[in-house]
Amino acid sequence: MTTRMPADAANWTRRWAQLLVGLVLYGIALGVMVRAGIGVAPWDVLGQGIARQTGLPFGLVTNLVGALVLLLWIPLKQRPGIGTILNVLLIGTSAELGLWLVPQQTVPWQQGIVFAGGLALLAVATGLYIGARLGPGPRDGLMTGVHARTGWPIWVVRTGIEVTVLTAGWMLGGQVGVGTLAFALLIGPMVGVTLPVLRVPVRPGALESPREEVPA
Repeated sequence: MTTRMPADAANWTRRWAQLLVGLVLYGIALGVMVRAGIGVAPWDVLGQGIARQTGLPFGLVTNLVGALVLLLWIPLKQRPGIGTILNVLLIGTSAELGLWLVPQQTVPWQQGIVFAGGLALLAVATGLYIGARLGPGPRDGLMTGVHARTGWPIWVVRTGIEVTVLTAGWMLGGQVGVGTLAFALLIGPMVGVTLPVLRVPVRPGALESPREEVPA
């Protein structure tokens, strides 16, 4: 006689699996895009710049920046979920794994392929961890918190934050290039495809963790 897992237990198992797999793959994707050598996302430009100036590993800097951003949630009265905490702990750690797995690229066509692969992996990873509905990442929470406190449009807040961190990272020696532009233009539409497919459905009457935030 076979037994079936209760629906609630199956739902939570899927959500936890998606969260953990998504965060690990997200970090690996960051490492892959760094190895492509043609530019990275604004927050990673900042991470690279700090790593270059301090000598700390990129993954550790990513975790530390995430933790500092999370502290900014306090005056914004944002509420983190377990996914938010694990985001801070796992993404930078798994970014180091991505850096270890992929050698630095220098041939232009290979750089493009590696970056595209990393970007595609990141879009899938984003759909997985946001779709788990266990709390937004610290950077997304900062964006939505500022939006809630100021009433400014979400795109204005996001653009202002990312231009600020991009400029700071570039001044510190972070890598800005065609990959940075590609990320800005493509990640939104790509996550728009992966998130609806990977989002765990809300069970009627279920008690939910803090709502997820979709990258804008």
